Amino acid sequence: MSEPKKWPISRLAILLIVILILGIVASTIILIFAFLPSENAPWLEGRLADQDHYLIGVGRADCTGPVAEVPFIGYGTMDQNGAGIITRQYCRTFIVAEPQNRTKRVVYVTAEIGMISQRLRLEVMKQLKQKYGEMYRQDNVILSATHTHSGPGGYFQNTIFMIASKGFIKPSLNAIVNGVIKSIDVAHQNMREGHIFINKGVLLNSQINRSPFSYLQNSKSERERYSSDTDQEMVILKMTDVEGQDIGLFSWFAIHPVSMNSSNRFTSSDNVGYAAYLFEQEKNKGYLTGEGPYVAAFGSSNLGDVSSNTKGPHCTNTGESCENLNNYCPIGGAKMCIASGPGKDMFESTKIIGRNLYLKAKELSMAASEEIYGPLNSAHEWLNMANRTVQLNATHSGKTCKPALGYSFAAGTMDGPGMFNFTQGAIHGDPFWDAVRNGLLAEPSNESVECQKPKPILIPTGEMSKPYPWHPDIIDVQMVTIGPVVIVALPGEFTTMAGRRTREAVKSEFEAHGKPGMHVILAGLCNVYTHYITTFEEYQIQRYEGASTIFGPHTLSAYIQSFRELVQAIVKDTVRDLPSYPEPSILNISVNFLLPVIDAKPLGRKYGDVLQDVEPMYRVGEVASAQFVGANPRNSAENMSTLSFLTVEKYDNTSASWKIRYNDASWDTRFIWQKGDWGRSTAIVQWHIPNNTEPGTYRLQYFGHHKELLSSIHAFRGTSSEFEVLNLEFVKL
Repeated sequence: MSEPKKWPISRLAILLIVILILGIVASTIILIFAFLPSENAPWLEGRLADQDHYLIGVGRADCTGPVAEVPFIGYGTMDQNGAGIITRQYCRTFIVAEPQNRTKRVVYVTAEIGMISQRLRLEVMKQLKQKYGEMYRQDNVILSATHTHSGPGGYFQNTIFMIASKGFIKPSLNAIVNGVIKSIDVAHQNMREGHIFINKGVLLNSQINRSPFSYLQNSKSERERYSSDTDQEMVILKMTDVEGQDIGLFSWFAIHPVSMNSSNRFTSSDNVGYAAYLFEQEKNKGYLTGEGPYVAAFGSSNLGDVSSNTKGPHCTNTGESCENLNNYCPIGGAKMCIASGPGKDMFESTKIIGRNLYLKAKELSMAASEEIYGPLNSAHEWLNMANRTVQLNATHSGKTCKPALGYSFAAGTMDGPGMFNFTQGAIHGDPFWDAVRNGLLAEPSNESVECQKPKPILIPTGEMSKPYPWHPDIIDVQMVTIGPVVIVALPGEFTTMAGRRTREAVKSEFEAHGKPGMHVILAGLCNVYTHYITTFEEYQIQRYEGASTIFGPHTLSAYIQSFRELVQAIVKDTVRDLPSYPEPSILNISVNFLLPVIDAKPLGRKYGDVLQDVEPMYRVGEVASAQFVGANPRNSAENMSTLSFLTVEKYDNTSASWKIRYNDASWDTRFIWQKGDWGRSTAIVQWHIPNNTEPGTYRLQYFGHHKELLSSIHAFRGTSSEFEVLNLEFVKL
């Protein structure tokens, strides 16, 4: 057998030298790409950062405003004033920071309120600057509202919203500002190393398009690209610590929280709030509702034409469908056309839709495996949306208009019809209402009439400034990125197709600058409320959404143009060079149409005395209830140290003490306030006993504050008698 042929030493040396040179060249190329801007090497961006964790903080805080007499904001119904509480409202926050540069961070807040007002935004940013300096700024803090229609208004500084809220209600503003700040504080104080995962999935049978006639105005070719006339995809960001323990979940889905209809008088976070409640109850076992370290938030998206009332519109007097252009009933007109479902009443519908949201988010969370890596960026710009030039294509441009509301704005929607039988789809004015407008408000200028066409202007808000500007015109647009995730802050209610165009424009702009595959999240109702944003085509038919697109037919194009500019600024690192109008001012407002509170009690009674006591025994499924001598809950708006109007307490034999099992944040309790004559009132505490309730001895407690004539505010409590709960399911005979 012959021996293997040996290479000369010179050849081995040459081979080793070649390998060494190739290694040096490869290392040099990698280093060069590492120091190039990320758009030149998008494929490296995540891999270079994959050894690092984000710093993540989550927080939650109560932001419930006055639960009595203050009008709810959302339906615009003047007689929908608060009279109690189903559940408290919360602000939920996540903060993400880069571990190597902890000052580089982004903040996202979702508040269970109707919308973010410009006044609210300015107040929050003012306090954050006082507390944290330049760490939290206009560009890296997003404030978003879930858009519940069952929460108090009064926190605006523009006249159109103050009319709907009985003026400027300082306790309402303070409750939300304090809640936002506290939720950010909690997240800031609890930041730790962790991971973020993204997942997406389709949720069916939970939404319908409430304005299909508008949607059909979009081109057939565009509509055929999508399987539904609503966005059915839910997006979640799952957050864990470095050990893999879940610390929070934030989700976005296009749905209107209008399961609780305009007849409701109880403060409620609606279907999205119920979803958050279920998720947090599961994760924070052993804690009372609203407590515990885990935070689950269900945020809004492009919900402008999306309803949760899945049975659709029907005439309440005949039961017939009123799914027509005008949502008009043959008998009774538009005010009789109301949507509902899927449950037998608004309480059941809220729970069905909320549970659907919760179950989908839970499924996506459990399956989430795509981890997010990469740097953080943020961009913000103030725009004059009343006079913005829009480049529509290579040869044509357009302009936005001074704010104005059209006739169909007064018609409302199938979720909540308006007054005086205005109808949707109005492209012509009415001589009577034109005369009323001209006499009481203002006549629109020829410029506004031409700019807003085909919208017939009912209220020319952009040309009205007394006693205060009726609408904001300096509007902020904003965007943050967390690695490949883009959160686009939408300043209003974008319709389904308006949102789709925005998402695609942002994604394509990133692709054009060398960043393909970005996950674009549309966050609705952020930073300021500018009503609706439709497509140009949807605007032409002038249903409610088009009539409420206040800056005219080119509004969407103007926003998309601005979002493209933000993308360019982020990828080119020119955020500081963005042009911007001066920040709006906080106005000094004292207009308040609420009457002062003066309480009184029946002769011989004390506040908190039991008027109607509980029964001695209940089964699960029944309702334990007690009535007390009450006081106006507005007294408690800024004096509620316990943050609860009620408790359900169980006697613990081991410690021989009472333990709180439920409070007014629970969906199993109700606090109902009934106003009487001459300052008297009655408070009703209810507990809808769940099927999993432990048998034992219980009691109900009521907490309040009273203020009599010429006296200060005093706290009090009332306690029911003890009662037994049997673990036997209640069956109606």
